[in-house]
Amino acid sequence: MSYAVTVDTSQPNGTPELDELQRAGVIHLLREAFDAVEAIEGEDGEVVEITDTFIGVHPEGALLKVFVDAVSLENAEAAVGALVAELLEGCEPLAEWLINSCEVQLHVDSAKESLEAAGGPDAPAPDLAARAAAHRKSRQEPVSQTGTTEEEREEMRARLQALAPQLAGAGPATFGYLTAEDLEDEDGEEFDEEFNVAREDAELAAGALFYSIDILLDELFEDLDTLGDSPSVAHCDGGLLQLEELPPQFAHLYTPLFARQLLVTAVDLTGRLSRPGFAQLSSVAEELLLRLLLETTEVTLDLHGLLDDGAKEALGSFRENVYEDLDHEWLYELAMDGFDQSPGAEALGVAPMSVDAWFTPFNAERSVHPYASNCSSDE
Repeated sequence: MSYAVTVDTSQPNGTPELDELQRAGVIHLLREAFDAVEAIEGEDGEVVEITDTFIGVHPEGALLKVFVDAVSLENAEAAVGALVAELLEGCEPLAEWLINSCEVQLHVDSAKESLEAAGGPDAPAPDLAARAAAHRKSRQEPVSQTGTTEEEREEMRARLQALAPQLAGAGPATFGYLTAEDLEDEDGEEFDEEFNVAREDAELAAGALFYSIDILLDELFEDLDTLGDSPSVAHCDGGLLQLEELPPQFAHLYTPLFARQLLVTAVDLTGRLSRPGFAQLSSVAEELLLRLLLETTEVTLDLHGLLDDGAKEALGSFRENVYEDLDHEWLYELAMDGFDQSPGAEALGVAPMSVDAWFTPFNAERSVHPYASNCSSDE
């Protein structure tokens, strides 16, 4: 199975920040080191094959994404962690650098595949957090903040709830939490509070969604880098994190230009969500991006052991309140391909959903980012 292992490295404490030239040098050194390695031997002798790498260097250190084929999540983490430590130690300018974390961050399909593949008496626990905890305990290493203990789950819950106000474009009511005033209709009658989402659940969902914005944007940046000069997603050999979650029948139309337009649209959408006054989604592209953001949010909560019924209900309320319709979901149904061009589509109010129209505003009152306004994905 394929895993994307994220390794966070940094310079020793007290070291001056890297300037632009030094960052370019670090990228060169790390790229040269990785290019010399094709496979790693895992803890139990299994071969862990490296399929791709992404290197991002910042003033304090580097963030590495290493894509590998391994028999298990644990083998992937252990093999990549050992490899990066060896590469840093073997490169004199980086020999003192620190590895702050090394962990697999699964998105929806990868997580499902991992769980479905588990079986037998010696199989890892079905809960990803429990698997990570057991693996780290076996290596007698400190457990990182992945929701592996009740204390850590509650710490993460508090951290996410504290982020809720940062999602300024969507208040608690958008996530289903209604005050007494909200629950009273125009005639003064009160609605049943039984369907009211708990405040703490609404705050948890809002904070997790805000937290997941960084993950979504980082992974879109990585996808753009992985796509490189490939003509489209359908022709890309590297592992993609978000672009592969778009409707698969159009993969041959997801070109580098399309990916850039989608990334710019994602920045615009998430920026509006983070500012007061967010009103409506502007295009099919934004509807699809919000779908990706919600899936990323669910994975974030799940990996920290926080995706309970209350959080699911709050995210469900957000979907209902932000989406005007679910026409974009038809794009995932192969049988619906071309339906928007059929004679009955207009009568049903179905908007054109061809890829070249995804960045077109729904109406004159809405707008898209200027870079995405050229709807053609031809280069």
